[in-house]
Amino acid sequence: QVQLVESGGGLVQAGGSLRLSCAASGRSLSSYIMGWFRQAPGKEREFVAAINWIGGSTYYADSVKGRFTISRDNAKNTVYLQMNSLKPEDTAVYYCAATPAQFAITWYGRRERYDYWGQGTQVTVSS
Repeated sequence: QVQLVESGGGLVQAGGSLRLSCAASGRSLSSYIMGWFRQAPGKEREFVAAINWIGGSTYYADSVKGRFTISRDNAKNTVYLQMNSLKPEDTAVYYCAATPAQFAITWYGRRERYDYWGQGTQVTVSS
């Protein structure tokens, strides 16, 4: 079992930055694919970014490409999401997800591919 705990959310003005963290326990993530998803009120949970612990390949939703960066820290068993140039439409609860499965990068955005989920952290961007 893998336990995921997100942190780093908060309230920020448009144009500002936040860094989310996802700390994992219970198992090393050294062979996992890690993803960030978000869910705004009244909307479905959507893909934001993903990283493959093996090799470090990354994948982003078009809506965040160029503004968000996903990264990992092997020693801390932690994944980060650096969010810059935030917009009000980025407001959502952000969830970290993990899977030990390996699959093509084009599948990284499919939430049904992930086995473990955190409780989420709220990000609110004011205009």
